[in-house]
Amino acid sequence: MRATFNAPLLMIVLLLAACRSDPVHYHTLTPLHSGAPRSAQVGESLRIERVMVPPQVDRSQIVIRQGSNELVLLETEWWGASLADEVQSALINELNSRPGGRERMTLRVEVQRFDLVPGQYALIDARWRMRAGQSGDQISNELICQTVLQQPSGAAVQDLVMAQQANLRKLAIIVSDANRAGAQRCP
Repeated sequence: MRATFNAPLLMIVLLLAACRSDPVHYHTLTPLHSGAPRSAQVGESLRIERVMVPPQVDRSQIVIRQGSNELVLLETEWWGASLADEVQSALINELNSRPGGRERMTLRVEVQRFDLVPGQYALIDARWRMRAGQSGDQISNELICQTVLQQPSGAAVQDLVMAQQANLRKLAIIVSDANRAGAQRCP
């Protein structure tokens, strides 16, 4: 009778062990703050109105590119927030550490490509619009630019995330420089 009791118990334990899933890892595009002192901040003169990302990568899970036409969802590697929110938070973080511009501007960012290619690179292709005034105000000055940034990366997800953080840092510098120059021309 004892052998009969242990067999079902053993089967339950084996079934539960087979159902075990790998832990989910969460990643952010906002790096740790360096602790550098902040000057007059861009946030006082530049407001991010909206950030859009391509629907193919607008998921909780990190999406990588394999080959020329394959996208792979990484089931155990997730963003800490929606990808659009991650991009916006990273830009706000970086812009707030840059000097501000002369007049109030709003910024809209449309990410057209957000590629993570393990062992090769991270790429961001963003069309961004900066305009003077607030949403309902008359537009006196508008600048529309396209910026493509690519950073080499290792094969690990952490490497890809850090490479994309570097791309967003560079994008924030470009936007900040345009803001300080009065949004006269694309850098």
